[in-house]
Amino acid sequence: MLLFRSLIFVFFHIVTAVIFSLLGVLLWPLPFKWRYYAVSRWAVLNLWLLDKICGVRYEVVGRENISDQASVILCKHQSSWETLALQAVFPPQVWVLKRELLWIPFFGWGLASLKPIAIDRSAGRQALSQIIEQGKKRLSAGYWVVVFPEGTRIPSGKMGRFGIGGAKLAVEAGVPVVPIAHDAGKAWPRHGFIKYPSVIKLVIGPEINSCDKTPTELNQLVQQWMTSQMTTLEGQQATISAKQGATDG
Repeated sequence: MLLFRSLIFVFFHIVTAVIFSLLGVLLWPLPFKWRYYAVSRWAVLNLWLLDKICGVRYEVVGRENISDQASVILCKHQSSWETLALQAVFPPQVWVLKRELLWIPFFGWGLASLKPIAIDRSAGRQALSQIIEQGKKRLSAGYWVVVFPEGTRIPSGKMGRFGIGGAKLAVEAGVPVVPIAHDAGKAWPRHGFIKYPSVIKLVIGPEINSCDKTPTELNQLVQQWMTSQMTTLEGQQATISAKQGATDG
């Protein structure tokens, strides 16, 4: 039954991705906020489908920590689920992601319409400079910037080593960081096809001021908070994984 439900969800997930990606291309001439609202309805729809078809629901703790100031989101990366949930929970946002995602037919077209910061993670300093330069422009325009500091999806029970890009962007732009932890891996495992009925908890932490901090200090504060939250959510102390993106992903 779980396999059958997951098959149905994936079918609608793909079909709706094609439809909304084409919509994003058609709406490209419109202002970004209008285009973002239309395309991000795909994420909201798929969260609803995930609930109705697979029995995967979620609850949010800490909505009061979302301020009116566009900030840098440093989010735990366990699953594909959080890429949907962030669009449903936060104001208009752009993501730091690997450029290869834009090459995926249909999906990549819709993703490109949302003005992501698409980097070559093997480019090192050049990729970091791109995050800082483009990220500051997005923030000044009033858009939140989402960074997955672990750089790749990390299995439940583990923590990836943090890339410096998100913290450095926050420090140089003079904006706070909002840390996010969640346990989506139990319902939508990394590289997993089966979706397991459960209630995912997404925890939004208090914003962390970047002033008078180095990127390394800021990263350490976020990682300490995230490790503590993940230990509470998963009931076990997270171990450090060797996996990490070259910069951020």
